[in-house]
Amino acid sequence: MDITLARTFISICNVGNFVKAAEQLYVTQSTVSARMKLLEDLLGQPLFVRTKAGAFLTPAGDQFRPFAEKLVQTWEHARQEVGLPDEFTSLLTIGAEFTLWERLLVHWIPWIRNAIPDLAVRAEVGSSADLMRQLVDGLLELVVTYTPQQRSGLIIEELMEEELVFVSSDPTTKGPWEKNYIYVDWGPEFRIEHMDAFPSQDTAIVAVNYGPLALQHMVLNDGSAYLPMRIVRPRINDGTLHLISKMPVFSRPAYVVYIQTEDDTRFETAIQGLRYVSSLESER
Repeated sequence: MDITLARTFISICNVGNFVKAAEQLYVTQSTVSARMKLLEDLLGQPLFVRTKAGAFLTPAGDQFRPFAEKLVQTWEHARQEVGLPDEFTSLLTIGAEFTLWERLLVHWIPWIRNAIPDLAVRAEVGSSADLMRQLVDGLLELVVTYTPQQRSGLIIEELMEEELVFVSSDPTTKGPWEKNYIYVDWGPEFRIEHMDAFPSQDTAIVAVNYGPLALQHMVLNDGSAYLPMRIVRPRINDGTLHLISKMPVFSRPAYVVYIQTEDDTRFETAIQGLRYVSSLESER
């Protein structure tokens, strides 16, 4: 099947409209319609119901969508690896949750480039669930996450233990029950531990699921939050933020997950580099 058909199908799914999909793909609406007619003929099933309100997936279209996404992702992976410049012998595809790029992986990639100069790197940032799915589908070789999923054939290794500390832009802040507290959702275990530590606390007025967003908000607008010491230490050192003593400290382990394969010297060297960078971050 022409990869263009899958790309066009996914574009329509994303924007919900043939006209908008044509604009996104820089083709005419008639071209988009012709591609979908050809794809439906190939599959023998209608994929969309078109109304004045837009284009909606049929049950067959809903079933086909994950296959189309995997097809496009696999093609991109193959295109990048086959198209590597001559000085590179292989490609390492890695993924990490958003917060773990802060300081940790931005140090690891330069380490790889210095230690394994003939290894190219392609990096993805996303949610744990999405990254784990790509790992299982073979689109990623390694994922760094807080919430690994147990699957057959996967190796899960703890890299480091994050310390979530209570920090504030105001040194007189007493605790998370005061105004301007930003609740960062660090996952199910943190939610339980936070509730046990502060059982009478009302729901926070501001809640986010991305730590750096809370940090930016605090710096620009004042406030307090539980954030990784790894990220806030420079702000504490320069006086922008203040570590509030006598508040509970929560731990949050980070893991590397990869598929068990035959021995690969470059891959194992890259893993060793990740362990080394993680150990440095844990000590800071």
